[in-house]
Amino acid sequence: MSAHAPAPVLTPAATYARDVRVTWWYTAASVMVLHVFAVFMWAFVVVLRGTPLDIVLALVGAAGSVASGVLLLVRYRREPLDDGDDSARRSVGPLVLLGVASAVLLGVGTGSLLVVAALVSQALCTVRWRGGMRVRLVALTLVVVVAVWVIEATRWGPDGYISLTFALPLFAAMLAPLTATSLWWWDIVRELDRARRAEGRLAAAQERLRLASDLHDLQGHHLQVVALQLELAEKMMGRDPDAAVEQVRAARASVDEARRGTRDLAARFRGVPLPDELANAADLLRAAGLTVDLLVDTEAARAPADVLGPVVRESTTNVLKHGGGVSASLSLARHEGSWVLTVDNDARGAASPVGDGAGLSGIADRVGSVGGTMDAARLGDRFRLTVRVPEEVMA
Repeated sequence: MSAHAPAPVLTPAATYARDVRVTWWYTAASVMVLHVFAVFMWAFVVVLRGTPLDIVLALVGAAGSVASGVLLLVRYRREPLDDGDDSARRSVGPLVLLGVASAVLLGVGTGSLLVVAALVSQALCTVRWRGGMRVRLVALTLVVVVAVWVIEATRWGPDGYISLTFALPLFAAMLAPLTATSLWWWDIVRELDRARRAEGRLAAAQERLRLASDLHDLQGHHLQVVALQLELAEKMMGRDPDAAVEQVRAARASVDEARRGTRDLAARFRGVPLPDELANAADLLRAAGLTVDLLVDTEAARAPADVLGPVVRESTTNVLKHGGGVSASLSLARHEGSWVLTVDNDARGAASPVGDGAGLSGIADRVGSVGGTMDAARLGDRFRLTVRVPEEVMA
């Protein structure tokens, strides 16, 4: 890439997938804030009133409980949405056991069975269960936590217990339902994002099918006409050569008409707005398993799509063919009177080396014909393609 990199502006459409990741961070942060607050409050009471042994048990249990919660959330984020993956639930078992053991330690340190029940319930609700299982689990754990709460309140004396420590047990009782609700919301957002991706791929497939249908109708008609004209010319060749020549000329005219129709059809197909072209390329790369960052200037619709659109498609193909299959980034921005398209991808473990192949030469010829430039370079473990096209080129 050239020395001065542009500063792309992120559009709402381009940041959709990133917004989904932000939603996850909000969800995970809210769950952990509830978890840490509950653990901190219980441990704080022990630190103020407990013996040294109780303090050690409470602090170790608190640290283990928080670590278990973080690891369970990381695992939850990586698990597929499908219900049929039992291996993922089996592999999460040690993390749940860590949460249970930590809850027991904290409960022993605090002398409260309620904290054990609340934290164990939350750990169980952080596992991705089969459809409907989590609702029943939340209802069951809520009943258990409330029952333990009532038992402890009765043992300690209802009046003093309710007046002094009502808020904390109530918070502990709501820990599992609030966690399950937050993760349920995240599952909905993730499912909607997956549906959006599928809709994009379906729209692209439908567009290709429409193009194939139009091309078939166009070429089929002209080829049938050409075949009839040539057949008639062959029959008339012996008895009326002049008429046969006219039929051959008519066939040639039909071929020219077919070529023009095909060119016009291809031009209509290429007429996809450049922001949509970039979004489709990002979706394709994500579908192939890559992590993709997409940065698009707010005025990208004014960029020359007829020049940069084929470049986006060719560079996407190059990433799939030569890239390492881990990460990529696409950006389009205006910089010093030019539109700058940058495609950067991970080149580690690439299936084949990246060189000056026909694809890159074609890109250079295409942008060079309108006064643009192309730079392609390998920078460490990354390969970067930078294309500059003057703003004056008509979109």
